[in-house]
Amino acid sequence: MILSVDPEAPIPPYEQIRSQIASMVATGTLPAETRLPPIRQLADDLGLAGGTVARAYRELEDTGVIATRGRHGSFVVGSPRRQPTKETRGLLDQAAHAFAVGARQLGYDTREALEAVERALGDVPPARNTA
Repeated sequence: MILSVDPEAPIPPYEQIRSQIASMVATGTLPAETRLPPIRQLADDLGLAGGTVARAYRELEDTGVIATRGRHGSFVVGSPRRQPTKETRGLLDQAAHAFAVGARQLGYDTREALEAVERALGDVPPARNTA
């Protein structure tokens, strides 16, 4: 699994990790039952604090993307639920807000930001329905 974190990015490191893993799961790059690196190992590999990686894993677990099995580690469960709910709509709104803030901080206008979203969505195949 190849992850990278840009310390200069306006997006917090835990969110960079979370979104990269979630994208890899959604696209099938990380299939179900794939074991993720232990928190300490990934933190060391990325030069981050263990708490940063732990937060990313916790958020992935909260959305059903991964499951932690005690001392056996964390494993990919699959893509999160695909039926829109109040909770998933809230998560989508949070992600959109974080993107909008980042786009503004980088100096992009609405049209340019929306074009970036369209390019990104074009690069990611639709999520498989695992429910």
